[in-house]
Amino acid sequence: MKPLMLQGHVRAITQIKYNREGDLIFSSAKDSSPSVWYSLNGERLGTYNGHIGAVWCVDVDWTTTRLITGAGDMKTFLWDVETGKSLGTIPCVSPVRTCNFSYSGNQASYSTDRSMQQQSELFIIDVRNIDSSISSADPVLKLTMGEQQSKITAMLWGALDETVITGHENGSIRIWDLRAVKELNSVNDHTASITDMQMASDGTMFISSSKDTTAKLFDSDSLMCLKTYKTERPVNSASISPLYEHVALGGGQDAMEVTTTSTQAGKFDTRFFHLVYEEEFARVKGHFGPINSLAFHPDGKSFTTGGEDGFVRVQVFDSSYYEFQLE
Repeated sequence: MKPLMLQGHVRAITQIKYNREGDLIFSSAKDSSPSVWYSLNGERLGTYNGHIGAVWCVDVDWTTTRLITGAGDMKTFLWDVETGKSLGTIPCVSPVRTCNFSYSGNQASYSTDRSMQQQSELFIIDVRNIDSSISSADPVLKLTMGEQQSKITAMLWGALDETVITGHENGSIRIWDLRAVKELNSVNDHTASITDMQMASDGTMFISSSKDTTAKLFDSDSLMCLKTYKTERPVNSASISPLYEHVALGGGQDAMEVTTTSTQAGKFDTRFFHLVYEEEFARVKGHFGPINSLAFHPDGKSFTTGGEDGFVRVQVFDSSYYEFQLE
């Protein structure tokens, strides 16, 4: 398993996303320039320049024509993937933490932080016809998180673009009905902040990672907790293999504590668990700091990690991975 080291960001990686075909990798980092790379050879195609703060989130639509990014500069940008030009900018009143296109690509969602006397808010916008007027256009929907609901730290679209699933700083996960504009259900299986949520390829389940040192598998309809994958360090990202019943977890202790641990201690490995049996069966070394984001290739034959060290690593599985059977 020889990795590709993608070096282009000068600060910590915050999120990694593949496009639907898996030929492109989109990465955001704290250096204000989201990048796009070829997944096959690691060549950087270009950057999307416009933000002036740490970019916290990135997502690409189903057709790989538009990109959405949100950043600490209190702006959400919509981009043309091919040319790198900004299609529209949406000013916000606090830093943007999460952003996602819906499955139809007709809508996008983004959430803002609770800071500067502002509540955490979730916005749904129409992105069918993007032009400069989008900066002043009213969102299709706005949900304000009250005093009891902590800020949104992760977000997914649910089935048929009718629901949105949010993960919160207090460890709760909530599902929202966008038509009725109400909360349908909430669970508190995690005891610390949710760091990432990723849907399975068939949309029936999703995996959440948390600072409480676990990742959990949930039913995407009922929010029933199905499985728990336990580690001994905060989990920053988790992903479900589209090929096998495997999940991958990435994390490590907080960045400020990294100097107290050597890479030999095994804190920065990608860890593989069996989806059903919850047993760890493999670890992959590589990063010199915590892994902040992790994603499987849509064909399940490789995966990509982004770390606090600013590197994006593409790992292709050996033939032995396909022959492996958990006893």
